[in-house]
Formats: sequence, C-alpha cells, structure tokens
Amino acid sequence: MGWRVPRLWGCHLTKATLTTAQNSLIERLPRTDRQRLLSLCEPVHLALSDVLFVQGTPSSYAYFPVDGFISLLQQIETHPPLEVGMVGREGMLGVQLVLGVATTPLLAVVQGSGSAWRVEQNAFQHELLQSPALQQSLNRYIYVLMAQLAASASCLRFHLIEARLARWLLMSQDRAHSDAFHVTHEFLAHMLGIRRVGVTVAAGALQRSGLIEYHRGELRVLDRVGLEAAACSCYDRDKEIYRTSMH
Repeated sequence: MGWRVPRLWGCHLTKATLTTAQNSLIERLPRTDRQRLLSLCEPVHLALSDVLFVQGTPSSYAYFPVDGFISLLQQIETHPPLEVGMVGREGMLGVQLVLGVATTPLLAVVQGSGSAWRVEQNAFQHELLQSPALQQSLNRYIYVLMAQLAASASCLRFHLIEARLARWLLMSQDRAHSDAFHVTHEFLAHMLGIRRVGVTVAAGALQRSGLIEYHRGELRVLDRVGLEAAACSCYDRDKEIYRTSMH
C-alpha cells in the first residue's frame, strides 16, 4: 500500500494556519477550556499514507483533524487491512487515551492530507481531568465511534458493494470538504474488503448513473443527492447518531 511513518516533526505550520478552520470537538468547548486545550496542542501536517498509529502499540499523541482525515484499519494475520472507521474534523484520533489506555486497537493511516492539532498523551490526559466539558464531549464521541465501528461490520456482511462504495465516497467527501479526491482501485479494494474487479464494476455503475466521474484514480462526485440515494442506510444512520449524540 506504500504507507509510511509520519514525517511530522519540524513541520512549518503555525497556530495561525489553523485559525480559519477548526475541529468540531474543540469548537464545542467553552472558550476557556478551548483555549487551554489549544495551548497544549501543536499544529501538524498529515501527509497522505502517513501511519499515525500502529495496531497493538502505545500511542504517544492524540490528534484532532482540521482538514485532513484518517482511516481506521483492522489488521488480521496475512490479510490486507480492512477499513472499519474514519476520522475527520468531526472527531479525534486516540479515543483509547480518554479511557486511560495507551495501546491502540487499530492501524491509523492518513487517507486525506491536511492539517491537525496534536497533543502529547500526558498533557491530554491531564487536561481531561481539568475540563469536565472536554471529558463529556469525548465520552459522547466514543459512543459515536462505537456505533460507526458496529455499522461497518454489519455493512460489510449485509450490503451490496455498490451501496457500500457510495457510502464510503460520501464519508470521504464529508471529511475531504471537496467534490474531488485521488483514490485508486487498489486502495478502494482494501478499504472495502473486496477484489479490485468488484470496485471496477461498482464504480462503473455509479459512473454510468452520472453520480461520479472516475478516471485514473481521480474521482469527482457529480451528483451528491443521487449518491446519497445509492448509498446503504448506514450512511444516514451514522449522521443521525452523530447529530443526536453530539448536540
């Protein structure tokens, strides 16, 4: 897959870089709590294919994406990793730290490049003790993420490839904040846990319906409403759970 360890150290982003966009969890905090958390954070650039967490190893940081997004992947023996979740501006990477657990249960790979806030583990856990608002918000987000992981399992088992692909594209578009992004057949096959020929057939059907345009790894969503209609029910359910749980 060409994944690599992140090269985040020494990046030239400044805190001013992230003032025009923000992570939703941080935005929801009371002003004092928000400023205190941000004072502990450093801005980092997430490059495509960076490995942020390795499954089964301790995590030293928590990440709050701003305009990048991350795939959560389950690794099983010799099989290719399977995507079971996705984290963007709506959430955070490292929820196990909220529970006092350092070891990460999943592989975390940057799927969409962009910026994020990064906070060191000890500083983050100390801030949790200082901010009941942060603790409550992240507890709610853990529930949202649990629901997303459960939906991914049932979606993989029961829903057709075309509907699953439509859901994945919508989730990616939501987090990329763009109608166009780069994604290969091979990558989609790994993310959806299917063969490349299955991606070709499903993407071809969506393209013939005028919902997407896809050529040599460059994908553009042409009809958002139509793509939502083609997606499985998991997409709407994920959105509803987030809306009701986080407000």
